[in-house]
Amino acid sequence: MRGSRPIRRCRPTLAYAAVAAAVLVASACGARGGSGGGGESGVADVDPGAGGASGSTVTVLAAASLTEPLTALARGYEADHPGVQVRLSFGSSTTLARQVAEGAPADIVALAGSTALAKLPPDAAQDGGRATIARNAMEIATPADNPGRITALEDLSRPGLDVVLCAATVPCGAAADAVLSRAGVTPNVVSREVDVKATLAKVRLGEADAAVVYHSDVVSAGDAVHGVAIPAARNTTLDYPMLWLNRAEHTVGFAELVGSREGVTALTAAGFLAP
Repeated sequence: MRGSRPIRRCRPTLAYAAVAAAVLVASACGARGGSGGGGESGVADVDPGAGGASGSTVTVLAAASLTEPLTALARGYEADHPGVQVRLSFGSSTTLARQVAEGAPADIVALAGSTALAKLPPDAAQDGGRATIARNAMEIATPADNPGRITALEDLSRPGLDVVLCAATVPCGAAADAVLSRAGVTPNVVSREVDVKATLAKVRLGEADAAVVYHSDVVSAGDAVHGVAIPAARNTTLDYPMLWLNRAEHTVGFAELVGSREGVTALTAAGFLAP
């Protein structure tokens, strides 16, 4: 990986601010109506000829938990750069990293936790760079009316409660397992889902009494779920590494935005911790 200057802080126009705010509000309304870390290197100098088939398209693969803030930032970037399209694909970090390793097209990859990085080619970011854009902690989510009357981790071991977790092979599942193990809690796990959004959906639909998910996903769900905080001494915090895989103009531009003060503000408003 090549060393370079720190990420330059860009200042989006008013068009970015308006669109980003609108997307974040829409995400929150939709939620209410419905059911360890890496180091950093800076953005390399822009190479207008680098990257994918079109310099006006940026393909971003990102952890499912980043859906709301990255969608807002992408729409704002598009509004600020007419003719540019930011294509977003969200899913399990483990799956996305494997897809990139197998040749799936991507300009930027943003993952939850550092474990999935091992599935990427060692030289994945040698023509671009890497930065930690946020952190996240775990939280218990229940249906809005909290029918199981859950107030602490220990409650998850009560007989008759149905608990759902992310698959053990994805970051949110591994983090939940670590939290439960540290607390000495063995819940009645009725299913393990492909990613954090699918896991939280089980709770929102009333198909489970509780889930252990990211704090940011409880925030994004709004009034659709009830959150129960996990004490820091028992909790697990994950870093979110972002890799840009080339130096195309808008790959660098969008990476700069995500790593900028505006990007950090969008991420923390969505429930993430600052990097």
